[in-house]
Amino acid sequence: MFAHQLTEGLIRVLERPDLRVIAGARRVRLAPDLLDPFRVTDGGDVLLGAPCLQDGELLAAFYLRHALELAHLLDIAPRQPVMAALCAARTAALFLRLDTTRDTSAITPQWVTTMAAPQVATPAALWATWQALSPFQPAPPHAPDITAVHARMERLWHWTGPTETLMALGGDARLSINPATGLNHYGCSHRPRPWAVTFASSTASSLSERGFAGAEAARLRLIAAALSDADNDMAARLSDEIRQRISQYFGLRGDEGVILAPSGTDCELYTLALAALAPGRRPVSNILIAPEETGSGVPLAARGCHFANDTALGHTVPKGQLIEGFPDTTQVINLPMRDADGQQIPPEQVDADCLRVARAELARGRHVLLHRLDLSKTGLLAPRMDTLDALDATAPAGQVDVVVDACQTRLDPARVRDYLDRGWLVMITGSKFFTGPPFCGAVLVPAPVMARLSADGLPPGLAQYTHRQAWPDNTATDVLPSGHNIGLVLRWHAALAEMTALGEVDRATVTQRLREFLSAARDAITGNPDLSLLPPVALSRPALPDAWDDQATILSFFVRAPGDDATFRPLPLPQARQLYAWLNADLSEILPAADPGERSLAALLCHVGQPVPLAHPALDDALAGALRISAGARLVSGEPSHDGLDSRCRMEREIRDVRRVVAKISLILRHWSVIAAHDPQPTYMPRRGMAD
Repeated sequence: MFAHQLTEGLIRVLERPDLRVIAGARRVRLAPDLLDPFRVTDGGDVLLGAPCLQDGELLAAFYLRHALELAHLLDIAPRQPVMAALCAARTAALFLRLDTTRDTSAITPQWVTTMAAPQVATPAALWATWQALSPFQPAPPHAPDITAVHARMERLWHWTGPTETLMALGGDARLSINPATGLNHYGCSHRPRPWAVTFASSTASSLSERGFAGAEAARLRLIAAALSDADNDMAARLSDEIRQRISQYFGLRGDEGVILAPSGTDCELYTLALAALAPGRRPVSNILIAPEETGSGVPLAARGCHFANDTALGHTVPKGQLIEGFPDTTQVINLPMRDADGQQIPPEQVDADCLRVARAELARGRHVLLHRLDLSKTGLLAPRMDTLDALDATAPAGQVDVVVDACQTRLDPARVRDYLDRGWLVMITGSKFFTGPPFCGAVLVPAPVMARLSADGLPPGLAQYTHRQAWPDNTATDVLPSGHNIGLVLRWHAALAEMTALGEVDRATVTQRLREFLSAARDAITGNPDLSLLPPVALSRPALPDAWDDQATILSFFVRAPGDDATFRPLPLPQARQLYAWLNADLSEILPAADPGERSLAALLCHVGQPVPLAHPALDDALAGALRISAGARLVSGEPSHDGLDSRCRMEREIRDVRRVVAKISLILRHWSVIAAHDPQPTYMPRRGMAD
């Protein structure tokens, strides 16, 4: 009914997936005679005024986001209109910073700079901001006690903001969004990005609308608690819910526990701390399987050393130095799974090496922490179960801990339950197969290891990495600070939304959908002469009734170097990284004039798994880069943006998309020199749809 008043820019704003999720069922109406940008009515409706009907979607999106936030906060805290107004303004100001790199001071209200600042403004500045904001409310209240308001805003300042901003906290610099691209280090976004073709769950994924809604709901609960008069720790409740829901998904029992961690590398650090608490207090020999195919910081964390220059809690630390409280007697033993030519070492040899090394370390009187890698970046798995059973049968009681590195979490829940029943620790993440945002991990702790936390303290240096509330309640965590990693809490709630959706699909359907997609993806790769699929990996897992994890869900492949038609010479790692980025970029304005189909393919944003460095005999001493196409949970449970498609149509779309990814790789190879001259960067959306 308002079609004659809607501008093209406002239509695009109203269709933005992030704003649609935030708006939910709230009524948004046009009020062309309203001179203010917006107003929230007594009934909670949003009225968009004349400024939103002007050309350009940047300001329209900013004002709509501001209006939606204010409406939500007035619903949540009707007796706190001033605090609601200021918190909504800060959220809107930070939202604008995510939307553009431009200096907008000439076109936005003065309060935007005030509310986007790193530190809370002075009481006088907050008073001026409130005066500018009060007309947006249904009925402006009496003059506030600005001193009291300032004190409350000081407490809320650093975790008041849009979900997209808060989810970038509590990890490391790789989570930060590049304003020029709208993406983080992993080439993905904390906003929904449904127009991109995404098979990158072996690395990281942009949020779906479902995941974004899960994080947004948790954020609103946090701000509601902060604005209410009730004295409750909502962040603690949200953390408890994460542990409870993870426990429920994987079938943990009451005497088992869940430790929340920002990353898989932090999980490694926590696991080492638990191994050091084993009875006898023996020095630990930490046996890593194919560490080159796990996180880059894992070998340092495995020794109890700082694995980066800063921690998820924001502490600056000396990378490579021992963390306080971790003994300097820990030894790390690396066992590779690929030879010098990049070929997979026979599983029998890997198993024999594991047994030989573990038994030698036990003979020296050391405690063995042995990893079962399930799975690596390219889908490798070792050692096999019979090898671990043989070690368990001969090792002194209590002198071996097995930790399953399942950070890809490509496992049926029954598989994880089986590992815990064996007394093994399991490291998982919500950010790989489950397609939650990067940097949300956890350690699942079996009952025998949980018992170690009943009296003994953890290394004091862990206080730089984690809070007490991230661990199950026990006396060993007294050395840790109280508090919460808000970014981690929101990221896990996003991942839990995806886990819940997957859990609602019966196992037979999970198996069938994975099998159908993976078969089509293998055919697409092997049918393209520009690609060379790495040999399939045999998954040495015991048979479990109805388990769906008996198939490899990561397909790794080399790409032919451009111009090398006689023999297959793979792209060296630097060029593979270029290809990875260009796939995720809109190339339509770079490539020579082509038919419409090719231009559409060039514009398509394709996000695949980051290239893994692997040796290859055709490259002598240089490393090749193996790209990856992976099946993630959303392939099974469905993208919310695909609502309206039945399961058959949706799978056909996924298969068509994987073929388009493969076709775009060949398109890039054909025009390599032209694209290299421009070196385009990935973007949040195709250029034709980017905001001004």
